[in-house]
Amino acid sequence: MDDRILTIDCPCDDGLNALHHHDDPQCQISNAEVMTTAMVAALFFRSNFVPAPTLLREQAYIPQMLSKSRLLRRLTRIRPLLLTLFNLLGETSKERNRESIYVLDTFPIPVCDDYRIPHAKVYPAEEYCGYQASKKRCFYEVKLHLLVTRDGQPVEFFLTPGSYSDAKDGAWRQVAIRLASSSCSIVKVG
Repeated sequence: MDDRILTIDCPCDDGLNALHHHDDPQCQISNAEVMTTAMVAALFFRSNFVPAPTLLREQAYIPQMLSKSRLLRRLTRIRPLLLTLFNLLGETSKERNRESIYVLDTFPIPVCDDYRIPHAKVYPAEEYCGYQASKKRCFYEVKLHLLVTRDGQPVEFFLTPGSYSDAKDGAWRQVAIRLASSSCSIVKVG
């Protein structure tokens, strides 16, 4: 686990240095450490932000850890930096992928439960609502489409409304447009 945490922390720090990003001198922890905490939470704790800071503080990776609320505020504030870093890593993965074979994986991200759908205002359009016949329930969600290399290195991601299908409504078209510049083969999973 130590190697994986260091593998997360080093690209975050190096990427921010390459972007000539400087932290505010009053910050207790750097933006690279905030990004590392978020990625450790996603990787080891299913995006639960309670145990990840505790682990990093107890293992002395980040001795002065922020509280949960302050950590989430900082993460929201540096969201554009995180997306820029992800795009840089994706471009690097594209350049290193000589075979040009990619895997597209799609999975839903629920926004709220059935009984809250009429009051939900996160996504106002009706295309985010639908019905799953197999589960006999209504949904209110977005779909995450993740494009990875054959080795599992993430390249790109994008969100579509939950009612969109992969084939009919354009997820494949969006991937084709994004990869039109290079000759690629795409394998669909899920």
